[in-house]
Amino acid sequence: MKLKKGSFLWYLYLDKLYCLLSVRNVKALLEYFKLLDVHHNSTLNDVLFYHFLRHVTNWKRRQITRVFNMLDWDAVGEIGFDQFYMLVCILLAQQNHLEQQFIFRHSRPVFELLGELRVGQENFHMYNFLFNIKESELREFYRDFDITGDCVSAGP
Repeated sequence: MKLKKGSFLWYLYLDKLYCLLSVRNVKALLEYFKLLDVHHNSTLNDVLFYHFLRHVTNWKRRQITRVFNMLDWDAVGEIGFDQFYMLVCILLAQQNHLEQQFIFRHSRPVFELLGELRVGQENFHMYNFLFNIKESELREFYRDFDITGDCVSAGP
């Protein structure tokens, strides 16, 4: 995945140690979110979400739909700012080649994004485009989180 040059996200800074945005950047991101929220209900629906990601990334429709469904935890067809913030941090981590550090730093939210705290290797594989992890790295990374040894990661 690549962020498109000139998009709003291109100018945000992700702290390399903690993999989080500064308060100033969060405030700017919140204002951007409010601009995207044309319905003024503090959420983005699937259409707004799709057009946002098509504008800032080179993802295909299938990938965008998969990410939206992953973020729409309660299946209401909308995501809030919390999910939007997490996605932006993941995108910036990927842009700055900090994917593995991001996952280790924020393992609980990442596992929650994947749908549950007990995640099988197939879920990691299904979302590897999001975290930009190669197949060989994926197996090693998965083993690090498989604390029970039953091929189902218990998460943090």
